[in-house]
Amino acid sequence: MKVSGKLTSFFWVFVCILSFSTTSSAADTIKIGVAGAHSGDLASYGLPTANAAELIATSINGKGGINGKMVELLVEDDVCKPEVSTNTATKLVSEGVNVVLGHICSGATKAALPIYRDSKIIVMSPSATNPDLTQSGDYPNFYRTIASDDAQARTEVDFAVDVLKIKKIAVIHDKGDYGKGLAEFAKTFVEQSGKAEVVLYEGVTPGAVDYSAVVQKIKRSGAEAVIFGGYHPEASKIVTQMRKKKMDTIFISDDGVKDDTFIKVAGKYAEGVYATGPADVSSNPLAKAAREAHQNVYGAEPGAFYDNAYAAMLALTNAIEKAGSTDPEAIAKVLKSQDVDTPFGAIHFDERGDAIGVGFSVYQVKDGQYVQVQ
Repeated sequence: MKVSGKLTSFFWVFVCILSFSTTSSAADTIKIGVAGAHSGDLASYGLPTANAAELIATSINGKGGINGKMVELLVEDDVCKPEVSTNTATKLVSEGVNVVLGHICSGATKAALPIYRDSKIIVMSPSATNPDLTQSGDYPNFYRTIASDDAQARTEVDFAVDVLKIKKIAVIHDKGDYGKGLAEFAKTFVEQSGKAEVVLYEGVTPGAVDYSAVVQKIKRSGAEAVIFGGYHPEASKIVTQMRKKKMDTIFISDDGVKDDTFIKVAGKYAEGVYATGPADVSSNPLAKAAREAHQNVYGAEPGAFYDNAYAAMLALTNAIEKAGSTDPEAIAKVLKSQDVDTPFGAIHFDERGDAIGVGFSVYQVKDGQYVQVQ
């Protein structure tokens, strides 16, 4: 993924245009909020979603809109922080959004969801994988186009134990809703396998400069592999410090690390790292067209969760069109009963809000890029 200065400038020009467009009558438009990290360390996760939303909205509006109404995007930056996402959600609700595409990070999503729920606004995330978001039953207004962390952790553990034949595993996490939640599932699955043992279970502080203490613990534990739950800023530092200490311990992580920014930051130390992520859909004709559209408009590859975001935007706009209104109950009925064509094929959603037919694959960094290996 390349999040270039050119890409960022395109995005902010787009935001300015949108800000100007808010003078149009609310009755004449369908307002779609787009919430996620558009700045900071995790912007590479959020900007592709904003771009997917823009491309689809532009296409829809060019064909006359949805049931005669133009799509208006309201783009808000939550920096992937829970304390910011509540303000973001409050602002979008006050501006009268009909549905929301986002948020991106699980912690930020969880913090914002009660605000949308109380306002009966449907939210669809391309990337928030914490299982409780759909499985707890607390957020009937929430949907996602990515599988949950229990499925992701299962994929990681099965790969480590059955394919790599690892016997001793250190499970490390960043203490957040996403990272710790995934790590807890990974720990449980390792223990249930009967084929390997967890020799270290440890949380680290996000944003720390030095992780030598946990790296030393990994070394002393005798772990053959690390399963890390969290995002690329911490993962890149841990991997780099491990390799500088001449540790060849296998590093396995999640879709929070399956991002080209991790490779850019970790450099040569990223080689060989495994990470789970959404299945490669590059052969799907719709996925090809979506990526070509991104390249043509932004002059760069789309980046993390773009396919999932494209699928979510298609699902939301299709449901509004088929429902014939922006009534949340009518939209929900379509989402759960009618298929929509996406980069992942034809999908719809189960009663909990999870997309049926969307799963994870395993990738490895080879010659400076992620390659699907399972």
